[in-house]
Amino acid sequence: MTTVTTHSPQSARPGHGLTVADAMDPCGYAIADDSTVDQANDIFRGSDVEYLLVRDHDGRCEGLVTRIGLHPSLDRPLCTERTTISATSHQRGPFAWPTMGLALAAIAMRIKHLAVWPVVDEDGYLLGVITADRATGLLAVAPTP
Repeated sequence: MTTVTTHSPQSARPGHGLTVADAMDPCGYAIADDSTVDQANDIFRGSDVEYLLVRDHDGRCEGLVTRIGLHPSLDRPLCTERTTISATSHQRGPFAWPTMGLALAAIAMRIKHLAVWPVVDEDGYLLGVITADRATGLLAVAPTP
């Protein structure tokens, strides 16, 4: 009798078979790319968030702006009410996708020095975010295949 061993695609993936979808958190606050720096700053001051997801006029993910990343724009007070988020320097794509291996995403985030990375579907719409801390934590406790 011959025994055939099959491997599921998940067990063949590096990183214990975990994907970005396994570590993804829901989307937090979002802002339109044509919103002003003043509007983004108001959201940062009124909430306890460190980043805002940026959506374009079609609702697709355009990027992510951080509280710290907004500081250079705030240094020019006369411009903040006219400067749009799309005109600022902020994190832009490519973004993670849910079927991406979690180990690969963790490596990409480490290389790009990202604490948070938007996760999008095949059409570019936001599905959630992945954080470096969560990815690292899940990979640390995941059983080895």
